[in-house]
Amino acid sequence: MTRLYLDANATEPLCPAARGAALAAMETLGNPSSIHAPGRAARHILETAREAVARACLARPADVIFCSGATEANALAMHALGKGRPILVGATEHDSIRTAPSAAILRVNQDGTLDLAGLDETLAAQPGALVCLMAANNETGVLHDIEAAAKICAAHGALLHVDAVQAIGRANRGWLGMGAASFSLSGHKFGGPMGAGALIIRRGIEVEALTKGGGQEQGRRGGTQALPAIAGLAAAITQPYNNAQIASIRDEIEAFCTSLGAIAPGSTAPRLPNTTSLILPGVRAETQLIALDMAGIAVSAGSACSSGKLAASHVLTAMGYGEQAGQAIRVSLPWNVTADVVPLFTAAYAAMVKRCLRAPAHSA
Repeated sequence: MTRLYLDANATEPLCPAARGAALAAMETLGNPSSIHAPGRAARHILETAREAVARACLARPADVIFCSGATEANALAMHALGKGRPILVGATEHDSIRTAPSAAILRVNQDGTLDLAGLDETLAAQPGALVCLMAANNETGVLHDIEAAAKICAAHGALLHVDAVQAIGRANRGWLGMGAASFSLSGHKFGGPMGAGALIIRRGIEVEALTKGGGQEQGRRGGTQALPAIAGLAAAITQPYNNAQIASIRDEIEAFCTSLGAIAPGSTAPRLPNTTSLILPGVRAETQLIALDMAGIAVSAGSACSSGKLAASHVLTAMGYGEQAGQAIRVSLPWNVTADVVPLFTAAYAAMVKRCLRAPAHSA
């Protein structure tokens, strides 16, 4: 059986540059905090990686705090920026932000974009808040207008934290320049190894460590840095994406599926080039996932951070899809996708539709 991996928003395939950099770091003996020669060699790898990430993100090396991934980076951002401030989060945010204690929910439009008028109205009543928004949604690929949101936040004395996990390599990287106070990223979402992420934070903002440890990362995040994963992250962050080709493949898949009766939430909004959410009315997401997996195709029903549990998507619920929020799969194309996947996926999808709906399917 030919297997297709179309779940890149859960984790991207490791890119060759990241593999090479991680292996080289594994072979370097030394702790980056040690002052002897092996320690200095490890420190050189760490700081070279920091410079590469800063360059790619249009930031300074001192703005980069390495950590275990974006969940930790989001928690650190809310810890650093949210003290004494109301916390406002978009209704379609990742659970690492959406479920923060005392967080108030911001409305989204039916296409999944942030209700900017609603943000302005909410901040008028709660000036000085911390606003947390995704640059790009992990389930639908919908892009928030971060620049517009940042301007509204500035007008009300609010701070903006951006979850940029899905956007690296696929959308703008200069969120600090747009007015964000910070943004988070995770290496394995753009071709690096699992286990390393970063919080990029505007200069001048004090960060008290969540874990004190030995004072690593300028006292902002304790614990020995995961050097191989960080080296791989830095190598992956500069890899080129053929976004035009990826978008063309996504559009072909989406057009075929919608011709069979599927609904593509968020398809009228600006989106990532690699992502489509597909509702098959009347067919549970779990049924679709099992059918496609048996056909050799790996997709998902939303975030991969829910320990394998399937529930109605809070993203699609917030967009107004009701019970159909539990009838959607996510197809997210990896950086190395080729046009060969189109006939393989569409044949499997058509067979699934025919079997699940007991209706004639279009030829794949």
